[in-house]
Amino acid sequence: MQRAVSMVAHLGLRLKVLPSALGRPLSCAKTKILGCDRVKLMESLVVGDIAELRPNQGMLSLFTNEAGGILDDLIVTSTSEGYLYVVSNAGCWDKDLALMQGKVRELQNMGSDVSLEVVDNALLALQGPTAAQVLQAGVADDLRKLPFMTSAVMEVFGVSGCRVTRCGYTGEDGVEISVPAAGAVHLATALLENPEVKLAGLAARDSLRLEAGLCLYGSDIDEHTTPVEGSLSWTLGKRRRTAMDFPGASVIVPQLKGKVQRRRVGLMCEGAPMRAHSPILNTEGTVIGTVTSGCPSPCLKKNVAMGYVPCEYSRPGTPLLVEVRRKQQMAVVSKMPFVTTNYYTLK
Repeated sequence: MQRAVSMVAHLGLRLKVLPSALGRPLSCAKTKILGCDRVKLMESLVVGDIAELRPNQGMLSLFTNEAGGILDDLIVTSTSEGYLYVVSNAGCWDKDLALMQGKVRELQNMGSDVSLEVVDNALLALQGPTAAQVLQAGVADDLRKLPFMTSAVMEVFGVSGCRVTRCGYTGEDGVEISVPAAGAVHLATALLENPEVKLAGLAARDSLRLEAGLCLYGSDIDEHTTPVEGSLSWTLGKRRRTAMDFPGASVIVPQLKGKVQRRRVGLMCEGAPMRAHSPILNTEGTVIGTVTSGCPSPCLKKNVAMGYVPCEYSRPGTPLLVEVRRKQQMAVVSKMPFVTTNYYTLK
């Protein structure tokens, strides 16, 4: 509850407006995977159990390489329209598209029924404790029936063909609206007519995702980080673990039962805020790791961060040191999320 009050009072509702740039959105790239073998294709590239998804249900998953490293994080939705809807990071767009296109060609050459279509939409993210209430005024669908990580295509404030997904990288309730580029400005303007809706940039999103303990690709996870090291073992589908049929499975699956050299942990401290690349030291002053993301938490009034440390230092409550501006200060390993998430689930 503390976070919800803080969000309303300090930031209000957040509307991230991400218009198309050079033909594709600024922060997310969207793709349709079609054909009878669409699940086969996606499961040859990611660690999640895509086959188990119900119509219009989505999941966070990971592209991995044969060394077990994370190539990108993405959301895959199994739509009721008969295709997989894939949202990945625009910063990884070129390599993600090449990866998917290469696998499409490979499967097509083997006689599989699969194809790929790029979706040239903009993305508006409306986030906050009353986001659904604001959006409900512009849609006919009952948003109370749209729980976290599900989506539906609907008309939104007069713009048809929008895919509304109950998600957002903030830890709060909210939606991401994939909107045809021609209607993006109209829709953003309509939402901003509500006095509770305020524009917010990526800096606000970054502090929110950090409070929620969510990774930023390229900072907290990358192609040299395995899902187990990144504390993302929960993305590995049970069936996929047993079958060991995803890229890097021979490296990743044994890590689930064995030891890894390092793990992503949460850190809290007072004083100067921890920032990316700040050294992490044990209490004897030996450098043992590095901060990957950090900022002051508006909700907690403390500094929060993520970083990697050896497993023996990863237990919550472990005291450590962090070097900030060439000065060492006390920090403590903390459970994540730092702030309780507020995702909407059907009661």
